[in-house]
Amino acid sequence: MRRRLPALAATATALALLLTGCSGEGDGRDADGTIRLSFQSLAWQKESVDANKQLVREWNAAHPDIQVDYVQGSWDNVHDQLLTSFEGGEAPDIIHDASDDLADFAYGGYLADLRDLLPDRLTRDIPRQSWETTTFDGGVYGVPFLQEPKVLIANTKILASSGVRIPTPEKPWSWPEFRQVSEKLTTKGTYGVAWPLKEPVSVTLNLGLSAGGQLFHRGADGKATIRSDAGDRIMPGTVRDQVNSDHSAARSALGMGGSDTLPGFFGGKYAMVPLGFSYRQQVVEQAPEGFGWTVLPAPAGSGGLAQGVSPQTLSVAEDSPHKEEAAQFIDFLLRPANMVRLAKGDWMLPTGTEALADPALHTEENGWATGTALARALRPAPAQSVRGYPEWKDKVATPALQEYYSGAIGTEELRKRLVDDGNRVLARYQR
Repeated sequence: MRRRLPALAATATALALLLTGCSGEGDGRDADGTIRLSFQSLAWQKESVDANKQLVREWNAAHPDIQVDYVQGSWDNVHDQLLTSFEGGEAPDIIHDASDDLADFAYGGYLADLRDLLPDRLTRDIPRQSWETTTFDGGVYGVPFLQEPKVLIANTKILASSGVRIPTPEKPWSWPEFRQVSEKLTTKGTYGVAWPLKEPVSVTLNLGLSAGGQLFHRGADGKATIRSDAGDRIMPGTVRDQVNSDHSAARSALGMGGSDTLPGFFGGKYAMVPLGFSYRQQVVEQAPEGFGWTVLPAPAGSGGLAQGVSPQTLSVAEDSPHKEEAAQFIDFLLRPANMVRLAKGDWMLPTGTEALADPALHTEENGWATGTALARALRPAPAQSVRGYPEWKDKVATPALQEYYSGAIGTEELRKRLVDDGNRVLARYQR
């Protein structure tokens, strides 16, 4: 669920933290006794920033004794920036992050356990599987509030001319059918699909759930190990075959980020691109006039439409002198109507059951209805709470998967590196 913000925001973050009240200074009150909380937001799109700032204004107008200062953060450097602020005693009271970034902070004692701070309304409204993404060692260290499934964004003109069956959430393509369709959509000058796999690990793990893949397994002792079963090989095997055997997937796209594929998609070079749900906004803003596109569900397997997600989260700093008031602000921010506003601003799905039922998120326009139909199949990302995952991802899995997808190594070498080398990494964190 990570999002990108221009590098200028990194400087803005540091400056804002100095100018606004942070949890490490005094008792967090102004001279007149007003409680002052800092809320570091990672919103970056204009619609999302506007929605967050407007909600802060509404809270401040209704709570003169508890004022919230908006602080702009950046997805690009949030982990290091937060770690520095935690260790320096200057962390924001309310912290916007992603669930896959919380484990080290939770285990390190930097985040407050929210179990006794959140109202029943909020805990009941968000499904259990979403809460699992922010639960570590029995404690709850964040409120998951926005989530983003992977979908296929497709050129409707190319689909129609090919005569392929159009998948729906009720009857999606299987992985073998998806491979066949990609071949059928491939013509001179057009690839059936472009896989932007500059960062291949989360895509591979999260979409692998649909085929029954898991890769990470916990034993009775609670320790995680890596094991590659048949289901773990279906999604990556399909992509590798599309690139190297079928030539229905563009090899040049393997080193791209999602946004990098859009010019080729608009130009008819790719019939389909697997992207996060929020990329619809860029399509709406950047597509040439008259360009026809649609949102299709990702392929399904033995696990159905299941796929992993790492929701965006709101947490409270352990050092905050006003944890209860910070939790009250989170509750306000995530009231159903407000959660809908945040979801629409970020072009994502809310986790809350009541917000997800809002008619505004069930329209056919821009594929909202397809996305909401996928929400019930979203699961915690496979490596959500595995300590050592960042090192495994960066040093082992990323280079191994990049070589595998390009055809440089085979299935057995990929298994050896992901599993054997990977378990050696995890063992260091689980002694």
